[in-house]
Order: sequence, then structure tokens, then C-alpha cells
Amino acid sequence: MILIAKKKQDTLQPEVNIGLVGHVDHGKTTLTERLSGKWTDTHSEELKRGITIRLGYADSVFKKCSKCRGTAGYTVKDKCPKCESETKILRKVSFVDAPGHESLMATMLSGATIMDGAILMIAANENCPQPQTREHIMALQIMGVKNLVIVQNKIDLVKKEQAMKNYKQIKEFIKETEYKDAPIIPVSAQHNINTEVLIEAIEKTIPTPARDPSATPMMFVARSFDINKPGTKIAKIVGGVLGGSLKQGKFKSGEEIEIRPGYEVEERNQKIFKPLFAKITDIKTGGTSVEEVGPGGSMALLTSLDPSIVKSDKLSGCVVGHKDHLPKVWYDFTLETHLLDRVVGAAEELKVEPIKKLEALMLNINSAATVGVVTELGKNKFRCKLKLPVCAEPGSRVTISRRVGNRFRLIGFGIILEK
Repeated sequence: MILIAKKKQDTLQPEVNIGLVGHVDHGKTTLTERLSGKWTDTHSEELKRGITIRLGYADSVFKKCSKCRGTAGYTVKDKCPKCESETKILRKVSFVDAPGHESLMATMLSGATIMDGAILMIAANENCPQPQTREHIMALQIMGVKNLVIVQNKIDLVKKEQAMKNYKQIKEFIKETEYKDAPIIPVSAQHNINTEVLIEAIEKTIPTPARDPSATPMMFVARSFDINKPGTKIAKIVGGVLGGSLKQGKFKSGEEIEIRPGYEVEERNQKIFKPLFAKITDIKTGGTSVEEVGPGGSMALLTSLDPSIVKSDKLSGCVVGHKDHLPKVWYDFTLETHLLDRVVGAAEELKVEPIKKLEALMLNINSAATVGVVTELGKNKFRCKLKLPVCAEPGSRVTISRRVGNRFRLIGFGIILEK
């Protein structure tokens, strides 16, 4: 009998979450596939419409040829494409593929909270910036994402003169942002051109952040789902799965966990949320099962929860941790406001008007999205009642979007104040 050992890369935990953001159809999902080998649009509507609707996840192992000098040696392959030598593993990364369509901005904002760095996709065959390009780069700044690599995609579709014109538009666009010095890498994701240059830029621009594995564990749930196929026998049914990123601390297989805000119940004619309690039955990270997982990269917890509770992302936006060690659940809160001068993402230049009483605002915090109705106004702050409660610490940052026409547009951010 021949025993085949697992490759080291199969047992590695991803070290860093890298978001792929940008205007719809600028090539985010194609680039993810080139770097990871995985097509992240798997939902039936995504395949039908050709756009990303939910957050997609894929892991990739960056490698370097020890013989080839400079950019040429960077790859995701076991052997160097240039000299056929064995490559050495640099690190494993998780890509978070966020939707670019304007109607799915809430999903992108939810994904931004687990990103340690980002790749902004800009198509060379369109003028820059497109509305969602502007909105996404502002969202990254608001959410505190510091490290950015810009990809000028689809260079195979334009002549050199148009590519240079587009490059100058990108430089003009970013000069007033925090990312004025971000590298701009021309690529063709469709034809896998210049990906080695991109990998080098990512390695130099997006470092692995310092983590605190000794802290109390806290996981932001970005996806929740049932992996059982129709017709599965009861004895073989697997519990619900929670996917997301561990912000701090460690989880071990077999541990008891708490999930807040949890599930909705009605008591005394009032709808309230109660926390869920479960046991971790398995942990998946880097494409394999592990006994223990620390912060960094995307991961999934297999739990003892009834699969019906988690299906269709019912628990996305929740926070997972040890029992009685999670932040409080807010049904309403006061936000210290920081509004932008202009509405982001609108085709025309619109000034941001002051927050109004009884106005309904879309709020994104951690991996959760909710609607808040303004109940009180104060100087540089307002209080709002939440349609869906959120679990968060005081001082957490909340993005604020307002309905403009038939879409919610980003207008600023707020900080949760103690009562």
C-alpha cells in the first residue's frame, strides 16, 4: 500500500484576507480564478447573470522560484513557469471576492470589515473612475483598509495609447486619496498576463498583520449555509456551517460557542433575538480540517446547529465567540457622525445633506448590514432604532448609506457611543 502525504500547502492556514473590489464586470472573479484555480461565483443567480452577488472566497499559495531573480520567479505553481525549478512557499492568502454591482454595495461593505488589504480592479477599456470604483475606494478608506494594490485589467482589449490614457486617469483619481502611492499593475486576467508582477506587488504591499491569538476569540460570520444534499439520511446529516474570519483568539474543535445576536423569537408581542449555543464539530481552513484555528484568512466552523437555522446566510452578520464573552447586542444606539462632503457612487455631484429625523439609513458594521431609523438628533451625532440588532463593541465603526433615488449611497461613517 502506498501512502500519499498531503502537501504542505494543503495544511497551511491562510495568513491574510485580501479583498477584490471594483466596478461590476471589471474582472474580479476572473482574476481570483487565475490566482487560486477557483471560480467564486457558485450561486445559481451568479452563474446565470455573470456577476458576483454574495461574497466569494478562495485560497491561494504564493510561491517563489529560488533560481529566477526578480519578478519572474513569483507564481502560484509548484514548478517555475520560466525554468521548471521547484518553487518555495511564501505564504497562503484568502481572497474575498466582493460584488461590484451598485445594488449589492451592502455586501461589499460587509466584506470590507474582514479585509487586511485589497486589490482594486479597474478596466483599461473604460473611463476611470466608474461610479462603483469611486464608491469602493471611499468605502475601503472609511473601513480602515490601509494597503491597496490597483490592477489595470483588460489591457489585451486596448492599444498602448488608450492604456496610458487610462493609467493617467487612475493616477488622477487616486491622488487625493490615502492610496496615492499604491502600485498600479497592468494585467490581462483573461489571458493570465502579468500575474507574476501582481503577486510580487501583493507580497510587498499587503503584509500579514500582527495578530493576537491569546485574546478572547471573536469571529465575524460572512456566510452561513447547509451543506447537506436533498435526500440525505438523518443519521448522516451534518450540522450548520458558519463561514467568515477570526478577528482574534483561537477556536478548537469540540469547543462550545455562542452566536449573537442569534435567532428571532416573539415574546409578549415583541420580536427579540436570543443567542444560539452550539458545539464546534469540525474546523475547515485552507481547504482541510484542522483541530485548531487562529486569526487570519477565511475559515469555516462546522457546528451542531440544526442546518435549517443557518441556510441561505441566515446567520451572516452574527459574531461567534465563547459563552458570555461576546460584545453586547444593540437594538438601538447613538452614532458620532462623520459625513462626507459629496454622495459617493451617484452619477451626478450631490452634496451630503444633514441627517434627518425619522430617516431610514443603511448601516454596515463588522459583517452585518441593518437599517436604522433616526429617532433623535444632536450635534454631530444621532440616535437610531435598528431593524435588525447587531453585536458590536462600543467605539466600533459603522458605515452610513442613504437612499438616493432607488439606491443606497455611501454618505459617511459613525462611531458607536456608550449610552
